[in-house]
Amino acid sequence: MFTVARVEAGPDGTDSRFVVTNLEGRSARMIYDDIYCRRGQAENHIKSWKIHLAADRTSCSSATANQFRLFLHAGAYWLMWSLRSLAPKRSTWRVAQFDTLRLKLVKIAARVIEMKTRIKVQLPSTAPCQEILSFILGRLPRLVT
Repeated sequence: MFTVARVEAGPDGTDSRFVVTNLEGRSARMIYDDIYCRRGQAENHIKSWKIHLAADRTSCSSATANQFRLFLHAGAYWLMWSLRSLAPKRSTWRVAQFDTLRLKLVKIAARVIEMKTRIKVQLPSTAPCQEILSFILGRLPRLVT
């Protein structure tokens, strides 16, 4: 049995983390990065799915209705994940919580005009976060291909 320790010192003080394990044949860095941190990341994904997309609501009496609701929430999660992946790699939008994306980018007023060959979406001329919104909308066709 051995212990993996990580200690960071920053302006807010020290941050110590310890992992005690009996796994053999692996380096301490690999155990911390590949096992411990990935488990925490998976828990964060589940938490954001439940909190920001209300995916834990299965209040219908029918199992089929609850299954369909979870299916729709999984689709919403994929759309939000994809929207976040379209942001520039080194921007805060790339790691923003789903609630922030929903409130700042998705939940805005728009005029939708249906034409014979296309759908036209007119956004307001003064919208918050307009630069990042136009950048992401310009990259939107990448999701289709």
